[in-house]
Parts: sequence; structure tokens; C-alpha cells
Amino acid sequence: MDSEQPLPREVKVIDSASLFRLEEQAGDLDLSQRLDPSWVRANTAPDSTHYLWPALWHSLSHRPEVPRQLRCELLITLRAGDRVLSLLDVLPCDFAPLPRVISREEGMQVRQLLDRAPSVKEWLLREGEGSGLL
Repeated sequence: MDSEQPLPREVKVIDSASLFRLEEQAGDLDLSQRLDPSWVRANTAPDSTHYLWPALWHSLSHRPEVPRQLRCELLITLRAGDRVLSLLDVLPCDFAPLPRVISREEGMQVRQLLDRAPSVKEWLLREGEGSGLL
């Protein structure tokens, strides 16, 4: 893959089943940024919409067999309706076919939500769950 390849300039919309699949794949590949899939399943609203915003290209130089990934900001909608921010490394071949936000306005709304959402760690501490996930 060309090291000068530009970062995708599109925000992806994912359902909970896709989120679970991407988190599990990141775990299977031992990618750097991911959440525990059991925590995601237990806390994610099952019929909600979540968003991936590409932030940077990431490579595992010590594991050249693993393809370069997109490190994405991930906005997760939780069961109680809260939204939290995490990071998720996604392979480009899995990112490309995901549906994207349709309008610039929706993308700007997602950016505002990402900027205001607490991180998963902040949310866990606020909810009194400590650092069991981290």
C-alpha cells in the first residue's frame, strides 16, 4: 500500500452487528486500538447507530504481516442512550464497504458529538465501574 495514500475523508455509519464484528476482528488480529468485545456486547445499544471517523493510518512495524490499518475515532451509542468515544483500528478492506454518512450536515453533527463525548474510560469512572475494561 502506498505510504502516501490519503486518509479517507468519509465518516462511516455502522450498526451494532458491524461494530461487534469489527471489534472482534481487531481482537483476533491483536490490533492496538480496540475494546473488549464482551464489554461492547454488554453495553452497546443493540439497535443503534455508531460512527467511525478516520483519524490516521497505523502500521505495526514489528508485525509486517499485519496490513496497515485505519485508526478511527469510534462513537458508540450505549444502552442507556449515552454516547462514548473510543478508538478502533480497522483494515481498509473492511472500512471501504461500510455505509457512509449521507450529508455534510450529518458529518458535522457526528464531529460535534465526537468532540463532546466522554472517552470509555471517563464514562466507566463516572459510572463507578472503575477500570475493569482498561
